[in-house]
Amino acid sequence: MPPEVAPVQTAVLLTIIAETVLRDPIVKLFKHNNVSGYTINQVQGEGSHGKRMGDMAGYNTNIEIKTLVSREVSDSILWSVKDYQGKHAIIVFRQDVETLAD
Repeated sequence: MPPEVAPVQTAVLLTIIAETVLRDPIVKLFKHNNVSGYTINQVQGEGSHGKRMGDMAGYNTNIEIKTLVSREVSDSILWSVKDYQGKHAIIVFRQDVETLAD
């Protein structure tokens, strides 16, 4: 008998890389959009806002937040985080993905 195939559904992987100071506002934005889960990591790197090496806690640090959402929710979040551009180091991108259904 062939193995049972797990149900697959489409989703949008939304990734936000931002200054750590934006963590709480972004999480609040997720909750406002009924996002049920996300992952946050401390990250290091270099870009147009200079190096972010995370060498001092709470200073010069970045986070990466990832979540799986619908296209509509990703649109809402993208428009909302646009307000942070120009004031904070932030980049947001999304990718269409397939995931196992819960």
